[in-house]
Amino acid sequence: MNIAVIGVGYWGANLARVIFQLPNANLHSVCDVRKERLDSIRSSFPTVKTTLNYRDLFKEKELDAVVVATEAQFHYQIAKECLRANKHILVEKPLSLTSRECEELIEIAERKNRVLMVGHTFEYNGAVRKLKEYVVRGDLGDIYYIYSRRLSLGKIRQDINAMWNFAPHDISIILYLMEIEPTKVTAQGLCCIQKGIEDVVFMHLEFANDVIAHIHISWLDPNKVRRMTIVGSKKMVIYDDIETDAKIQVYDKGIDRKSLKESLGKFETFGDFQLLLRAGDIYMPKIDFVEPLKVELSHFVDCVEKGRKPLTDGYDGLRVVRILEAAQKSLENGGIPQKVSGER
Repeated sequence: MNIAVIGVGYWGANLARVIFQLPNANLHSVCDVRKERLDSIRSSFPTVKTTLNYRDLFKEKELDAVVVATEAQFHYQIAKECLRANKHILVEKPLSLTSRECEELIEIAERKNRVLMVGHTFEYNGAVRKLKEYVVRGDLGDIYYIYSRRLSLGKIRQDINAMWNFAPHDISIILYLMEIEPTKVTAQGLCCIQKGIEDVVFMHLEFANDVIAHIHISWLDPNKVRRMTIVGSKKMVIYDDIETDAKIQVYDKGIDRKSLKESLGKFETFGDFQLLLRAGDIYMPKIDFVEPLKVELSHFVDCVEKGRKPLTDGYDGLRVVRILEAAQKSLENGGIPQKVSGER
């Protein structure tokens, strides 16, 4: 299967590397507007075709699929042209900058019978899939709340704010775990370095099942943090993507509610027998590490070859963008809560 990569900056170069390594895929060509980036790719992969204009790729009849890894503002236009040229596509997050554009891409892909996939890489992460297993099996009990921090010092972007750059990861993970969209979003942030571009954002998501989620995003923080905590009625879990040996930590801790009948005679006051603090073991499961990007791209190839629906399809991208849109509107209106548009 012949694949091209459009946009070979830091992440695009990683995509090209993994595609080159896949046994059932061929890195056919790469495109970038910067000649020095093409020269760098050519030095690593001498047989790969290069071009400064992505429209040149449409002339390549043997080309099956395209991976779009440009700046977010160009995702929609390039993806639309690729689909109209009958190419299967994988678009890096976010799918687009508006839900209307996402819906249009989905419509074109369905009409053309092409695979449209979004690069929500963490849904292919072994640790995140272990979290999903715990939630689905009910090991954590009822989910009370989730909070996530994705912080670092740089890289500071000029095309989108920190929320649009980082939050798609956290939002996609939360939606993957919860399997429902939030009904309401609140966001507040600060533009410290550049006017009109938030460097730090605090997002708050409310779900219809009374679960809440909080996301702290910043590219202006002294430490690199990639950490998510999930608190349930039975157990609590910390997922730390920075950790090498203990990415998942399960805490058998919580508050147990005992009935009067169960506790009668054991406690002196009414308050004592209502709530009991439980502190159990900490469990760190072994996660068999496979590079998530390799899992993601292998899945993309498999979906194209077998006509399957991707885990992170266009609708997955649309749901994330709808939340980001609502959060952006909240940012621009002083943190006023915003409803998330209807589910598809």
